[in-house]
Amino acid sequence: MSNTQGQAILFNLTITLDNDVPIFTYTNLDGTPKSGDVVINQYSTISYQLIDQTGKGLKFVGAAFTTPFDKIIDVITISSDGSLIQLTDLDEVPGNTSFQFVLSNTTNTLMLLSPDPEVINRPEN
Repeated sequence: MSNTQGQAILFNLTITLDNDVPIFTYTNLDGTPKSGDVVINQYSTISYQLIDQTGKGLKFVGAAFTTPFDKIIDVITISSDGSLIQLTDLDEVPGNTSFQFVLSNTTNTLMLLSPDPEVINRPEN
């Protein structure tokens, strides 16, 4: 671990509807488009701020990983209001991991899954 204080990375995740189909848009804080993927080369906390423009009361309830035991992401935390999710990456293991955000809504009891952003670890030598 090269930086014990870590690096803070923050993205906005805006969700809109197009004929009842959710559209996920990732942006940097300045509004420039982002893929949702992130490359890490030091201990980092990656935060995604939810901007719900669906009118469906979306909230983060978790993140589902295809390989939850690969130690790429070490911890996730969710704000009490469900508007912010943070992924902590200690950057101790090189590699990639894919995940999907899991969101609840106030319209029904079904969960919404995001397209899969990816975290790519490239530890400093």
